[in-house]
Amino acid sequence: MNSVYELLKKEALLRNTIQELNNNKPDPLLIASKYKDEYIALICALFAYGNVKSIVKLLNSFDYSLLDASDATIAKKLKNYYYRFQSNKDILEFFKTMKQLKKHSSIELKFYEGYSKNHSVMDGLATLISFMYDLNSYRSRGYEFLLGKVPTSKNNSPYKRWHMYLRWMVRSDNLDLGLWKSVDKKDLLVPLDTHTFNVGQKLGLIKRKSYDFKAVLELTEAFKKIDINDPVKFDFALYRIGQEKIQLV
Repeated sequence: MNSVYELLKKEALLRNTIQELNNNKPDPLLIASKYKDEYIALICALFAYGNVKSIVKLLNSFDYSLLDASDATIAKKLKNYYYRFQSNKDILEFFKTMKQLKKHSSIELKFYEGYSKNHSVMDGLATLISFMYDLNSYRSRGYEFLLGKVPTSKNNSPYKRWHMYLRWMVRSDNLDLGLWKSVDKKDLLVPLDTHTFNVGQKLGLIKRKSYDFKAVLELTEAFKKIDINDPVKFDFALYRIGQEKIQLV
């Protein structure tokens, strides 16, 4: 296992460069990095599912000034938008929710309300997601897919897009934005996707056969054995290894 840890350290160091986000290696973090704004970054993270080129194309096409626009302007500018599970109505209402969120609260402050009690990022997400649902009474399958369910002890979702957002906000290096100062990076959980799940299994970092929240905890604990203070630093490297089908061992 020590050889796996050393390889991950080496790969994480190698990947920690903005060149990893160029046009040949599209990533939603590329768009978030242009703006360095917690609200725009959240939009980038929550739409980050499906084909990565399609994700980046969609995110590049959004007019983020709509977060300060009237509902009528939002409806006009986004009238032809839809994406996979999201209908046009879903996207319009999501932007209205984000506008209200920006008007009412810093995302970091709202997250911190839940997180600060036990230093639990899941408690922080529960507070934040619940608050976002309260901002807009609109509901649909596509809209609720974007926001996700309010976390409870019974939920078993990996919450991949949300944990990716937290990684961007909390960690600070050549990739991650480090916009938040109140959350400790040692408390972050891995934004587990199919690439990191499969590679994690192959490297013996994940024993669990199901892609779920318990697998998130298992991989996070494996990463803590390499760096207890910054376990999620290895996430992006593991993702690229899987995406590029690199054989490490």
